[in-house]
Amino acid sequence: MLMIFKNPAYDFIGKRRWAYAVSIVVMLVGLVSMYVKGGLQYDIDFTGGTLVQVRLQRPLPIAEIRTRLVPAGLGESIIQIFDDPRDVLIRTQHSADNATELSQRIARALDPGGDAAPEVRRVESIGPQIGAELRLQALYAVLASLGGILLYVWFRFDFRGGVVTIISLAHDVLICLGMLSLTNREFSLTVLAALLTVIGFSVNDRIVMYDRLREIQKAGASLKGITFAQQVNLAVNQTLSRTVLTVATVAMSAGMLFLFGGQSLESFGFVILVGAITGTTSTVYVAGALDVDWSAWADRHRGRQFPSGGQGSARRTKAVRSRASQ
Repeated sequence: MLMIFKNPAYDFIGKRRWAYAVSIVVMLVGLVSMYVKGGLQYDIDFTGGTLVQVRLQRPLPIAEIRTRLVPAGLGESIIQIFDDPRDVLIRTQHSADNATELSQRIARALDPGGDAAPEVRRVESIGPQIGAELRLQALYAVLASLGGILLYVWFRFDFRGGVVTIISLAHDVLICLGMLSLTNREFSLTVLAALLTVIGFSVNDRIVMYDRLREIQKAGASLKGITFAQQVNLAVNQTLSRTVLTVATVAMSAGMLFLFGGQSLESFGFVILVGAITGTTSTVYVAGALDVDWSAWADRHRGRQFPSGGQGSARRTKAVRSRASQ
């Protein structure tokens, strides 16, 4: 295996307070953005309505397009111009029984003189009830994935590891949603798929780190005088090269999708890129750090001091060894 770092000994866990502060600030900025903007901007798949893509005979500014749509009662539509300024995407909350009729109404509104009719390239229509059902199904999909991960990590390692893993994954999802809000991107089915991909990618980092922690704890005699925080820090350092290589590969692929994937894949690549970065940092500064703080809190709560890392970490070591021997 290619090793970028040889015998790294960075004090990641020791800097966890600063990482907590940075994570909280980033999440708050995203949440404030969503609050100020009235929530996320949902794609037509989740809101219902009609999407019409047209190619104009000549480019028009968005303000002029909106002015022409007002007489047709479509002035509140969301208007987006592609790289080719003649290609225009119009999203409206109006759901027509006949989507073709609505597209023709838009075409007539954009060409009031009748001498430069735009070409209608795509028409999609989704009812509001279907959009509401999709939003609910999206929520169920995310919750189901988190629940399955909790059960797996709980069975494979312990309950505390499962809980802090779920907290760290929620941290990753919130940051991705906040970045969508800050960059004015829509939440679509493609973005939902990207979020589920981020969850899967992020939990993989946690599993690798916990596996290495279990190997360290199985060492037995070498644990004398080593606290649980030092064990976690050692596990993170020993998997650092693997983590960096994996993230670099994912980031390069996501970057290519973001830059060259076109309108349909740009948001997918953006979310994967953000999730790869935040998912890796949260493995150390959320999952690992919370595990250490939870263990320390449990020890203080019991009112005892243990030189080997506390009663909480000692119990975890015993539990992990028991699982490993099965």
